[in-house]
Amino acid sequence: MSDLSARLGLPLMQPGQAQKELTHNEALTMLDLAVQASVVALGLNDPPAAPASGQAWVVGAAPTGAWVGQAQALAGWTEGGWRFVAAREGMTVWNLGETRGSRFTDGAWRVGVLTGSAVAIDGIRVVGPQRAAIAPPAGGLVVDSDARTAISAILTALKGHGLIAN
Repeated sequence: MSDLSARLGLPLMQPGQAQKELTHNEALTMLDLAVQASVVALGLNDPPAAPASGQAWVVGAAPTGAWVGQAQALAGWTEGGWRFVAAREGMTVWNLGETRGSRFTDGAWRVGVLTGSAVAIDGIRVVGPQRAAIAPPAGGLVVDSDARTAISAILTALKGHGLIAN
């Protein structure tokens, strides 16, 4: 039987183990760090000098000091010192410094990037996949320069937001 859980690396109690409350409390501390995680900052390499109990950070790519060997991990300060949870594909934290979510994808933390195929509000699709390019108005029997200017501005805005191709 393993000493750690498969996903979060939480300590597991063993048959006949003395002082099981220590293992149980350690697992609760790790869960407190990992579940609905929020971090002070992302990508910090040097541990803060005076962290408060319960504060957490996402460790940078070149950690130093107490964080050596914990690149990209979630680091939380507890009354018992630093605890770490390894980053896993899809792990998400609330980044207090950026006031937005950060997700671990393809081996890197991405701040404020949402991925999906559509956005729906109350079951109504409001944003979907990027559409093909729309040509600006040209030709025709009657030229309405104000309408063409408005249509061109709309197309420019849609292209600028990546909703239609250039």
